[in-house]
Amino acid sequence: MLNTLLNLTNNPKFVIQVVVILAVVATIISLVAPMLGGDNLQKRMKAVAIERERLRGTARDQFNARLGGSRLRQAPKPFMKRIVDDFKLSGWLATETSTILLARAGYRGQQAEIAFLFFRLITPPIFMGLTAFYIFVIKVVDVTPMVGVCIVLGSCLLGLKGPELFLSNQIGKRQESINSAFPDALDLLLICVESGLSIEAALQRVGQEIGAQSVPLAEEFTLTMAELSYLSDRVQAYTNLGMRIGLDAVSQIVIVLVQAERVGTPLASALRVVSQEARERKLLEAEKKAASLPPKLTLPMMLFFLACIFVIILGPAAINTMAQMN
Repeated sequence: MLNTLLNLTNNPKFVIQVVVILAVVATIISLVAPMLGGDNLQKRMKAVAIERERLRGTARDQFNARLGGSRLRQAPKPFMKRIVDDFKLSGWLATETSTILLARAGYRGQQAEIAFLFFRLITPPIFMGLTAFYIFVIKVVDVTPMVGVCIVLGSCLLGLKGPELFLSNQIGKRQESINSAFPDALDLLLICVESGLSIEAALQRVGQEIGAQSVPLAEEFTLTMAELSYLSDRVQAYTNLGMRIGLDAVSQIVIVLVQAERVGTPLASALRVVSQEARERKLLEAEKKAASLPPKLTLPMMLFFLACIFVIILGPAAINTMAQMN
């Protein structure tokens, strides 16, 4: 048997046949193996997509739980929507900046826009009716009919601008809360980025921690984290953050994030510079308020403190003078 194998190995034709058979078998295996093994890449991508959707749902449930079960975008009231559609208020009462103002005030979705247009419609006649009732029926003030009509028309204008004034007040309160907590939020964001977290995870973590200091800022960070997951253009998510808040400090950090996304600049070093500038800006604002305090106190001191001092100093002298005259 051994001699037979040695004779075959010494035969060149047999060796060539064995090599050809092995090459054909290897070729068949290389062609058939991918078909039998399936598309592993598609399976892995599908598994990643499922896991990403699960994480999105978990983050959304946690955010809704922090809001007390309420949703940011609610369905519009049927009667409000019907009135807005019937009178076509979006064409002649809506302004170009109304959507931005509503977002900065914390009101989002179709319900907020419809409610804004609805109240812009009903507040002018309500203000006119109440003013006319108090002037012409109850006659709280005695004015001529012409003056009364002017007052009623002024109340109509006030009712038309009333919703905008309300939004301006809400925007001011919201921006003040965000501005006071923003330097601390930047420090936390810098720590999270330097520790190796992605910008999405960092925004989610900072949103959870900063909520005790500023609920609006935590809400905006959580919304930005959600938009980074949903939107195809990540730059648009950062732009929306700056548009919704409307503060110069936030616009500056948005520029840094956009540059890091487009150009690939180091995010940690840029955040460190912006954080330091935010701290210095907050210190300058505190110094400015302290410097403006003495002029503001001048008039109250003249009206209240100096009058009391004059009474204390001149009072005994006046009493003695009156006693000597008597």
